[in-house]
Amino acid sequence: MASKKDLLKTLLKGLETGDPASAAVVNEDKYIQHNPQTHEGSEGLAVLFARLAKTSPRVTFKRVFEDGDFAFAHIEYDFSSLRAAFEVFRFEDGKAVEHWDNIQTLRGPNPSGRGMQDGATEITDLDKTEENRALARSYTEQVLIRRQLDQLPDYVRADLIQHNPDLADGLPALRDALSATEKGVPAIQYQHLHRVLAEGNFVLCASEGQRGGIHTSFYDLYRIEDGRIAEHWDTIEAIPPRSEWKNDNGKF
Repeated sequence: MASKKDLLKTLLKGLETGDPASAAVVNEDKYIQHNPQTHEGSEGLAVLFARLAKTSPRVTFKRVFEDGDFAFAHIEYDFSSLRAAFEVFRFEDGKAVEHWDNIQTLRGPNPSGRGMQDGATEITDLDKTEENRALARSYTEQVLIRRQLDQLPDYVRADLIQHNPDLADGLPALRDALSATEKGVPAIQYQHLHRVLAEGNFVLCASEGQRGGIHTSFYDLYRIEDGRIAEHWDTIEAIPPRSEWKNDNGKF
């Protein structure tokens, strides 16, 4: 049986090729779609793939991971414009049954000259997967949600490598961004941590909150080294109002 990583690649490469067999990776009887702007069902996917393939899109896999029933990937999409994306699929019996994503227009380089998707790719420390998952969860809950910013050095290396398009490397830029306020409230507010997926030294956290007063989905990918976050990538996406959703499954 193909690995979940391979299944994910087969499925998403269908965006390029328009091959209906790619959509066959999905179990249409069970499929739950969490992109609020996409209709449910693999028939919808097959139609979508065929339509998108005509625009000569490109799907470039930067990092692909597997965690239990889940496969998740860091991807560059070229659909007339470049976008950075995280794609997450849950599998049952070799078929995709649930899907989440978070997509942002590709920007950069940032003040340290880094792109949103370059940097380390090697998966290591498989024996530390659960330890690293726990660290990223605790960081999100304590620092990002509860705003215990004095704990930043406990979780993040001073020489943090930063891929957010607005931030420079290092702790001071991160602290400044998390401390910033608009009209007396934090500019960035993490409110709920929904999912933590991990493989080795990489951990992906999917969170919900507010950015500039707008309902927002935050996907943060961390590379953890020696018990601290050494590198960070993210996508930040506004969640459309409920009246614009094309399914009722929710973003998370």
